[in-house]
Amino acid sequence: MLEDKPIKRLFGVTILIFTVILFVGCRTNTSDNLEMLDREPVIDPDYSGVTVPGNIAPMNFIIREKGGHYIVKALSANGVQLSVKSKNGVVRFNLKLWRKLLKNSVGGKIKFEVYSKNTDGTVSQFKPFFMNVVDELIDPFICYRLLYPGFEAGGAMKIVQRSLESFYESSVVENQLLEDNCINCHSFRQNNPEHFLLHVRGSKKGTYFIEGNRVKRMELRVGEMTSNAVYPSWHPFGQYVVFSSNKIVQAFHMGPDKRNEIYDLNSSLLIYSVYNNEITPCSIMDTVNTVYNETFPCWSPDGNHLYYCSTEQPKEKFDYKNIRYNLIRKPFDPGSGTFGQREVVFDANKINKSVSLPSISPDGRFVVFALSDYGTSSIWHKNADLYMLDLSTGKVSWLALNSNEAESYQSWSSNGKWIVFSSKRRDGLTARPYIAYFDSPGNMGKPFILPQKNPAVYDKMLETFNIPELITGEILVGPRDFARASERPRLKANWVGGKD
Repeated sequence: MLEDKPIKRLFGVTILIFTVILFVGCRTNTSDNLEMLDREPVIDPDYSGVTVPGNIAPMNFIIREKGGHYIVKALSANGVQLSVKSKNGVVRFNLKLWRKLLKNSVGGKIKFEVYSKNTDGTVSQFKPFFMNVVDELIDPFICYRLLYPGFEAGGAMKIVQRSLESFYESSVVENQLLEDNCINCHSFRQNNPEHFLLHVRGSKKGTYFIEGNRVKRMELRVGEMTSNAVYPSWHPFGQYVVFSSNKIVQAFHMGPDKRNEIYDLNSSLLIYSVYNNEITPCSIMDTVNTVYNETFPCWSPDGNHLYYCSTEQPKEKFDYKNIRYNLIRKPFDPGSGTFGQREVVFDANKINKSVSLPSISPDGRFVVFALSDYGTSSIWHKNADLYMLDLSTGKVSWLALNSNEAESYQSWSSNGKWIVFSSKRRDGLTARPYIAYFDSPGNMGKPFILPQKNPAVYDKMLETFNIPELITGEILVGPRDFARASERPRLKANWVGGKD
């Protein structure tokens, strides 16, 4: 601690005297003008106690305390200091100096001292708060869809990539250049920015495959498919993509507590061979006389198992509150492209819960998923929380990163040390990306919201963040590449197999 050594104590006194002089001028009795508060300042976003990687962008924030002038001092354990003055409480750190501070704080903590000048001329010093810095780096970019929250398709939307090491961001695709079509379901192969896909619905419809700086427009709804290919998952080797094909229905609530429900009338899994341009239905008749809805596919990192969510297909008359999905897996032979028998990995229905959106850690040991009372549209369920299944023990754990609002889509960093997830904890209406450090199910860092150059942006921003994905570098294509691809004819996949 800084206070343990005489030289550090002297340094701290010097800072304190300098601060008081700066605020109230030269006075002989500084103690009459300094108020020591035994509480941390209220800051927004709340970054007190969070755990961050050593390559994160400046963690700018707003001081939500009364005052006319503010000073914030950020200090590493070895004495590197960064000071910021503010008249309005908005604290923005210089990028170059912030990186130096981070470099000197890896494996330790950053101490933040906050001072404010009050209207009566006194200076308040708040109890310091701390930020943990670990040496496990996060992937340098995050990709997400931005759209206005609503219940209808269309409207302005775009897919954005943002540097996590700075505030640089750029559009990957914008629907304004695609006749306002809906763009959705971007999916990367193992965090690779040069190997991904996304769907476009409307006049420019198709599934767009990206390899490096090339964009290819495909037609995957072929043969006897009754619905579009929807939720994708890349096989780690790159030669296959599994999609769910969903007939999605939306219904609305009359009461004020819940807005809408989204559920599948039917859904099944399809496997697309990238190399052969063939799409084939996966079997949905795993048990005699039982037909399942299957959705949200997710490959194991070694490519030998496919995980997904499944429930018995609803009958003609059903109560949506009784639709509950279990977590299933099937063995897979990459050589032949065939599956084995299904196995229930987590029986959520037994505890009157429903699983959605599974994702598997890069080492293949842990599965994170959203758990809610029913259905699969967890982002619309306030009670939806994230849980983790340890595949080596079968133990399921509630994660401390949860809040009182909906937690939903999540994905892993390439090194398995960071989880990014969607949460409505800020206002209950719009989803924002939060990042949490992961060491073990019982040892996770306090999550932090994606830092912004202007920390007030979340107060003004109406768009919601959808499908946050961590990627290992910058995406090479942009909106005009997709616009050009949309003018070319769709390449049609070949249908192989029976009815899906």
